[in-house]
Amino acid sequence: MKKIILVGVILVLVFLGAFMRQKKKTEITIGFMGDVMLGRLVNQVIDTKGYKYPWGNMLPILHENDINIINLETTLTRSVKKVPKVFNFKATPEKVQSLIDARIDVVNLANNHALDFSQEGLLETLKTLDNANIKHVGAGENAQKARAPVIIEKKGIRIGIIGFTDNEPGWKAEKNKPGTNYFRVGDVEKVKKDIAHMRDEVDFIIATQHWGPNKREVPTQEFINFAHAMIDAGVDIIHGHSAHVTQGIESYKGKLILYDTGDFIDDYMVGPILRNDHSFLFQVTVSKNSIKRLTLIPVKIENRQVNRATGKDYHELVDRIKRLSQAFWTHLHVCYEMLHLEVI
Repeated sequence: MKKIILVGVILVLVFLGAFMRQKKKTEITIGFMGDVMLGRLVNQVIDTKGYKYPWGNMLPILHENDINIINLETTLTRSVKKVPKVFNFKATPEKVQSLIDARIDVVNLANNHALDFSQEGLLETLKTLDNANIKHVGAGENAQKARAPVIIEKKGIRIGIIGFTDNEPGWKAEKNKPGTNYFRVGDVEKVKKDIAHMRDEVDFIIATQHWGPNKREVPTQEFINFAHAMIDAGVDIIHGHSAHVTQGIESYKGKLILYDTGDFIDDYMVGPILRNDHSFLFQVTVSKNSIKRLTLIPVKIENRQVNRATGKDYHELVDRIKRLSQAFWTHLHVCYEMLHLEVI
């Protein structure tokens, strides 16, 4: 097993059988992040401090991953057609260089900010990402393109990625209307249809989905049941986001559910209790046939920049993810410079 050396303490989720002695197989590591919001004050700080600034000391770690996936919580546009809502996020198109510098491979656009600046803003965002060779899921010029998956092959392992959201039903893409790949929580038939044509073409299917309300620390039973149904339908990894705070982690039938991965870069006000400035980089390592482990690197957002969490912040993050994950029978086992999460 390849040894990954990191500065600071990390959390490692090891699935049943991960430590069995066997012939070493090819593995890849996929980095999952929650919301990346490059607009407003982040957009401004990039102008003065450079494209790499928002990623802090996480850049070397991101560069080690084989694939990096985020929820892009902003448009990349110069459109001034702001739609009526409380928060509208945009960064100027050249800020896509920040994503390039972090080696972001895939962004989810199925969320409640993809059309903040109307269809014009979405279309410019799509064009900007395409020009930068950054793949996107969850939104498109029409329903077919919004539902289309991305398939990436690394070291002979084929990963299929699809984006969903239950936010902003009025933004649902139609036959001749740009928009998002909307689903209703509980509609497993929609999931089955969207993934059916690629199930036999890939080794793993990832559903990256913006679902649920803000500041929910624990998913409701409805969301848990739906996550299980999605796994039963053929999804291997659920990459959840939307709550702005991390939720617990579950291994279900050998598959992985990240109910919510929180925020990763933003300029938001920080809640003193739920601490939306606290999150993780979630690194999932897979072989051709199975999920091997999940490594959680605690991070803190401060001054429009993400960095590894240290001191009190680190301990608060560890205690919180331990508490939230125990509800799913996911337990932490502490050892020197690592915390192992073994599925029981």
